[in-house]
Amino acid sequence: MYNPTVARLTYRALLGRRRAAILFLLPALLIVIAAAVRALNGADDQVAVDVLGGFALATMVPLIGVIAGTGSIGPEIDDGSIVYLLSKPVQRSSIIFTKLIVAIAVTMAFSAIPTFIAGYILNGNGQQIAVAYTVAALVASIAYSALFLLLGTVSRHAVVIGLVYALVWETLFGSLVAGARTLSVQQWALALAQRIGGEGTITSDVGLPLAVGLLAGVSVLATWYAGQKLRTLKLAGEE
Repeated sequence: MYNPTVARLTYRALLGRRRAAILFLLPALLIVIAAAVRALNGADDQVAVDVLGGFALATMVPLIGVIAGTGSIGPEIDDGSIVYLLSKPVQRSSIIFTKLIVAIAVTMAFSAIPTFIAGYILNGNGQQIAVAYTVAALVASIAYSALFLLLGTVSRHAVVIGLVYALVWETLFGSLVAGARTLSVQQWALALAQRIGGEGTITSDVGLPLAVGLLAGVSVLATWYAGQKLRTLKLAGEE
């Protein structure tokens, strides 16, 4: 299923000069914020939760997911270059699976690693907060990558829609509106963070069994549907 050639092309597209600059910007900003907060307030568990939950998990991870997920396939569909890949003897399900793996790897690398570093700066991993949010970032990366990869296959406006989802739904509604939290990847990931960090420091509105089921279900269904959409994409000359 995994195709090294497709992976190499996708990595090259995602880590080009323009996208790489954006990918590095958010993690760098998180670490700068963490360092400034630690210098001003010292080590504080609640402050660490606020920074990692409010910026890292609620904003940085979904935005990086938008860049990696949509960028792994959307531009190729938009400019028509996908036809060259589809004309090769490569199964379309393999193309989707490989691009998903690349998107997940990029999202994890640019979100989970800086989340751990920021958490360690903020309170030295007290109450396992740094580890908890790192795990949350890892699992959220999978769901976001699958969702935004699907979005890249079905819409030419995938980046705009993804940004609206990340900034409005996850950051605003997912944090403030109680009814919307059940349908928030952020809250699903927080359920795992809560189990690791303890209910006294990290809270989620979604129970752990439901959160795990939703994370797995959304990731699998989004990947499957993206594969179906790519299978129905017609090349020039196809009936």
